[in-house]
Amino acid sequence: METDRALFTRVFLPHLQQAYRLARWMTGSAVDAEDVVQEASLRAFRSIRDCSGTNPRAWALAIVRNTANTWLTRNRRERAPGERSHADDSANHLDEDADHETPEIVLLRKATVEEVRRAVDALPLPFREVIVLREIEELDYRQIAEMAGIPLGTVMSRLSRARSMLFKSLGETP
Repeated sequence: METDRALFTRVFLPHLQQAYRLARWMTGSAVDAEDVVQEASLRAFRSIRDCSGTNPRAWALAIVRNTANTWLTRNRRERAPGERSHADDSANHLDEDADHETPEIVLLRKATVEEVRRAVDALPLPFREVIVLREIEELDYRQIAEMAGIPLGTVMSRLSRARSMLFKSLGETP
C-alpha cells in the first residue's frame, strides 16, 4: 500500500507550479501566494486519501482555490481595480500556447503583457478566477463548476462576462 507521503508526492506535487500560479492571481502577491500554497499543501496532505478516483489536477487546484478564498476573507479585502498584481508567471504563460488560437488568445497577443495583467487584475474576483482557471490553467467548464461549487451555466456566464470585460478593457470588440 502506498504511503500518504508517496501518494502526496505523486498526486499533489506535480501541480505545485499551477497551484502557485492560481494563488498568485487570486491574491495578487508572491508572498501571499506562497502562504496560500503552503496552507493548501498541508490541507492536501491531510486529505490525500480523499483524492482517489478524481482528477488530481482539478483536486489540487480546488484545494488551492478554497484556501485562497479563506485566506482572502481572513486577511484582507479584494484588490482594488488597477492595484498592481505580481502574476508574472501566469501572464507569461499566455505566450506559451500558440497551438490553440482562440479569439481571446489572438487579442491577448496583440496587447502587451502589462496591459493584459492590468485588465485581468481589474476583474472582480469571481470573474478573474474563472478566466484564470479556463484560459490559463485550461480547466474545462465542468471542472471549474465542481471546483468553484457553482452551476455549469454560472461558469459559462462568468466566462462570457469576464471575456467581455477584458475585451472592453483592452479596447477591442469581440
